[in-house]
Amino acid sequence: MTPAANSRYQGIARTTLTRADGTEVACLQQRYLPDPDGFAMLAEHVVAEGDRLDNIAAVLLGDPELAWRIADANRAMRPGALTDGIGRRLRITLPDAVGALPNV
Repeated sequence: MTPAANSRYQGIARTTLTRADGTEVACLQQRYLPDPDGFAMLAEHVVAEGDRLDNIAAVLLGDPELAWRIADANRAMRPGALTDGIGRRLRITLPDAVGALPNV
């Protein structure tokens, strides 16, 4: 099983766990949330009534399945809560692999 190219698990190493009965199970290693302070900012989105992360990701990132990037950029442990408050400002960033843009 290889994670899709737009998956938050893309690039996460694989490992094998051994169950108590000796059978092995292939899985991915734990994904740690990156520090969003190092992300390059693309835009800011002000939450409006009816917003959902997948819709915001579709419009601003071109893929609704990239909603996890908005969650990462805003340190969300409960991504759905990001759109609970109308007027909340959400950071839209490049992926962590890109890092921050140099000062120009």
